[in-house]
Formats: sequence, C-alpha cells, structure tokens
Amino acid sequence: AAAAGSPDRTAASRPPLVLPLTLSYPNASRVASSRSRRGLAEGGHPSARMRLHDDLLTNGYYTTRLYIGTPPQEFALIVDSGSTVTYVPCASCEQCGNHQDPRFQPDLSSTYSPVKCNVDCNCNSDKSQCTYERQYAEMSSSSGVLGEDIVSFGTESELKPQRAVFGCENSETGDLFSQHADGIMGLGRGQLSIMDQLVDKGVIGDSFSMCYGGMDIGGGAMVLGAMPAPPDMVYTHSNAVRSPYYNIELKEIHVAGKPLRVDPRIFDGKHGTVLDSGTTYAYLPEQAFVAFKDAVTSKVHPLKKIRGPDPNYKDICFAGAGR
Repeated sequence: AAAAGSPDRTAASRPPLVLPLTLSYPNASRVASSRSRRGLAEGGHPSARMRLHDDLLTNGYYTTRLYIGTPPQEFALIVDSGSTVTYVPCASCEQCGNHQDPRFQPDLSSTYSPVKCNVDCNCNSDKSQCTYERQYAEMSSSSGVLGEDIVSFGTESELKPQRAVFGCENSETGDLFSQHADGIMGLGRGQLSIMDQLVDKGVIGDSFSMCYGGMDIGGGAMVLGAMPAPPDMVYTHSNAVRSPYYNIELKEIHVAGKPLRVDPRIFDGKHGTVLDSGTTYAYLPEQAFVAFKDAVTSKVHPLKKIRGPDPNYKDICFAGAGR
C-alpha cells in the first residue's frame, strides 16, 4: 500500500472515495506534466472495499471503472499517477481504436457541457471549446476537447457523484490506440487532475492510496481521499518542489540480501525516482541495471538462458525454474 497526501490537511469527516481495480492488458510507461502538491495524510476508513481477481503476470496495467454523464456511461480507465488528464474516447473520434466499452456520447448525457474557449486553455479551430493534447513516454499520444459532466465512482463509493472536467478524445496513436482499456484516469498533480478537482471542491481529503494484490493474486483497491495508515506503514520523503511527479529518494537495491555496488547518486537525476502507477515495468539507470542483471544472473546460473517472448527486446529470461 502507498499513500500520498498533505499532512496539514485533516479530512476524517469527509467520505473517502473507494474504487475497485481490475487488471487489464499490457501497456508501457506514460508521464505528463503536472503541478506540485500532495504529501502524506490520515483520515476515516473507507465505506466499502471489493476483493478483485486477475493475475499481474498475464496483464500489464491496472484499471478502474468510472461513470460519466446522466444517465451514466461506463468506462475502464488506467489508473495513472504519472499523468493528469482523465479522458475517454468521444463518439466523434476519427482516429480511435476498438476498446473495452462504447465511446462517450455527449448528446446522450443531459448534464454534459463543453468547456468554452478562454484565456487559460488552447482552443479548437472555431474557438468554441478548450482542447487538450498529451504525448507520453512511449511516444503514444491523445488529443481532443475538454468537457464537463457528472462523474460517479461506483456503488462502493460513499462520495456522491461530482461535476468534473475531462477529455473527450478525438485522436489517439500508439499503445493508446491498440490497448483494451478505454482511456486514462490522471491522478498526478495538475489543474485537470481528477484528484485536484475533487480536493479543490473540498469533497475529499488531499490524499489517495493504492493497494495492489501482487504477482500471484492481482486486483487491488484504490481510495481517493484520506484514510488511516496501517500501523506498520513505512514512510519516505517526496519533494514536490523538485519535480511535478511523485518522487522518492532511492538509496539501495538488494539482490539475495546483498546491496548492489552502485553509487546512490545515480538514482538522483532530474526527477529522482518516480512512482508511476501507469508504468508496467521498473526502469533503472544503465549502471544500476547492469549491476542488477549481473547479480540476478549469478544467482540463477544453473538455469538455461533463453530468448524472451518479444523479438523486439533483448529480454533476459531463463528456463527450468518451474512455477
């Protein structure tokens, strides 16, 4: 479990928001710009929690269900702490892939309204509506218009549906085009972040938490809003001034109980070490990766080295370990 929030804000009286997570299909890293806030916090207990199933070994990212409009239209969105915009494919999209759910139809929602063009946003060609555009680390992209509507969070949530700004997608490329999930739920720091919108409304505490089931279990839960930390929670510093991303100071990596012989300063680049729930894999500086690879390889030398499943990548794989 990981928690992020602000220690000087207490929100025990506000109902925390609980969303179940379901595993979906493989995808790569994505990060986008955001603003700083959010530290650690505590608060009341969530009202309900769902035990979920699936297996991380056969999937690549986590999704939650979000409901937009009146009546609600359902979407499976990747929970992404490394980006800020929440978006779904629009019915008018000319370049969108085939995803898990039908596209969002603004005309079928009695509560939808476009975000009108203003000095604080980029505008579409006829200057009638605000637009968004994001490009992610794996070179996929998403663009569209901004709308506002009622967003609800499922039957497990104590928080009532809220009006929020989101992206109605008109074009997507790369992994975003081919993925099974409908879109992304941006949890980073930024004006368009669903977290910042709810916090600024004063309806939840300034924190969110995620708990993943693990490699052999899968599933998990997410809470938007403050909640009491487990008694054995371990804390680490995150510098919101240094980076728009949720960062930590990585000091050591151990393999089979022994620390790798690397200078900890190599982990201390521009953004430090970033916690990104929308990234499938862990990424290391080359020096640390080589040391990690060598340490693991030395421990599994009785096993046979084999090619990885994807010919485009030189994965380091072994056969003969059983399950």
